[in-house]
Amino acid sequence: SSEVLEAIENVIQGVLQSLAQKKAPVLTLANRTDWRNIEFKDSVGLQMTPRCTTKQIRSDCPQSAKRFALMLKILSMIYKMVQSSTYATKRDIYYSDTLLFGSQSVVDQIINDISCMLKIPRRSLHVLSTTQGFVAGNLSYTEEDGTKVNCTCSATAVTVPSNVQGIKNLTSHAKFMLIVEKDATFQRLLDDDFFSKVSPCIMITGRGIPDLNTRLLVRKLWDSFQIPIFTLVDADPYGVEIMCVYKYGSVSMSFEAHHLTVPSIRWLGLLPSDLKRLNICKDVLIPFTKQDQKKLASIQKRPYIACQPLWKKELEIMATSKLKAEIQVLTSLSSDYLSRVYLPNKLQFGGWL
Repeated sequence: SSEVLEAIENVIQGVLQSLAQKKAPVLTLANRTDWRNIEFKDSVGLQMTPRCTTKQIRSDCPQSAKRFALMLKILSMIYKMVQSSTYATKRDIYYSDTLLFGSQSVVDQIINDISCMLKIPRRSLHVLSTTQGFVAGNLSYTEEDGTKVNCTCSATAVTVPSNVQGIKNLTSHAKFMLIVEKDATFQRLLDDDFFSKVSPCIMITGRGIPDLNTRLLVRKLWDSFQIPIFTLVDADPYGVEIMCVYKYGSVSMSFEAHHLTVPSIRWLGLLPSDLKRLNICKDVLIPFTKQDQKKLASIQKRPYIACQPLWKKELEIMATSKLKAEIQVLTSLSSDYLSRVYLPNKLQFGGWL
């Protein structure tokens, strides 16, 4: 916490020095949405280059003066929280002055900018994000406040904790971990009691694009247990994108890649090649939209695809067929095909990439 306070004090000192010299204060931070500032490293994923281009948030420019003021406002709130050892969610910060901030997304972006500018992980700033992910299966742990959580005996999933760093005493006999893209598929596997039928496992869903806490939990479980991690996503460009976020990270959070990515994650399904192999009827497949084509083309150009020849092949199958499929397409074969046949066979015979 002293490191965080010192970093904020240095920023404020810079602002005061500029004012003393009758100069307009400026906040400088790495341009975290520019692909030119990103390098791909096999062992980490997408990370920010040490010498990256920066952007300035000026106090004397009409376009950025409000953002400058909001950054100082949130910095002062963070400073108080770190000093008093209290925490707030991003929603708490937004609702502390909705008129001033205007929208939740403005608060979210500024907090990420502050984290990037100070080079301090967001959770160390005492800002928690609302969790949307769920976890179930062979896992128990103790939360920071001493609450014991047992995911094993629960028929319903447990919400991913909002302070992943604070959880301890993690225990599991799981043989693998399964990341499921969608909530509906996750719930279906839960209803089918999948995590205890095949072999003990841990299941996690971020319910679409994963939030920070879900990604932190996947990383923490990997660090704790070093068990294989598989992903189950739709056979479409957005499913691949979601899997890549877990495995290699995202451009906007590349400055935190070391805490968030798990490059050993494997693509279990739904593979574009599975559709032909399982004789899935073309009538149940969905034609690509322009958006899909654009997204797929951008994924194919990414640096990590070059070192994944088998992934490259699957993406080419998708690009050629211009067809996509949701995991639910397997119900066209039988209602419990996913949990009874598809996943057990894949796990037993090594059908992952």
